[in-house]
Amino acid sequence: MTSLPADVQELTIGELADRSGVRASALRFYERQGLIRSRRTAGNQRRYRRETLRQVAFIRASHHLGIPLSVIGEVLALLPEGAAPTREFWERASHCWSEEINARIARLERMRDRFTACIGCGCLSFDQCALVNPGDRLGEHGPGPRRLFAPEDVS
Repeated sequence: MTSLPADVQELTIGELADRSGVRASALRFYERQGLIRSRRTAGNQRRYRRETLRQVAFIRASHHLGIPLSVIGEVLALLPEGAAPTREFWERASHCWSEEINARIARLERMRDRFTACIGCGCLSFDQCALVNPGDRLGEHGPGPRRLFAPEDVS
């Protein structure tokens, strides 16, 4: 990885990939999704503002936490054009996501608790199904692990 001189205001896709640790193909994908922007030179080459480095770091960190790219894009859209995410921006974004993250945690805890007894379809609980689900009554309600997923968990 090479460092950029302070006076460099635009980066090629290769420089952005090198500095951010994100492949050029992923950067093009982010751009197609509207997460980052570039301008095109007369030769149709991409040029990214230096601030895009922080935007890419924000995208990577957020996605690593399990935030969907569509949600990341909605939050990044709140930034002024060409602005880099700041500490205050990150705090506001994490506040916006706390409800979604808490709902995901609650869903995972419900799944963990349900999974320990019987997943409801019999495939992993042969010993218990004769007692818990005689005659495969749960099969009348459709395929899959009926007890593992509550109606609000299936989407």
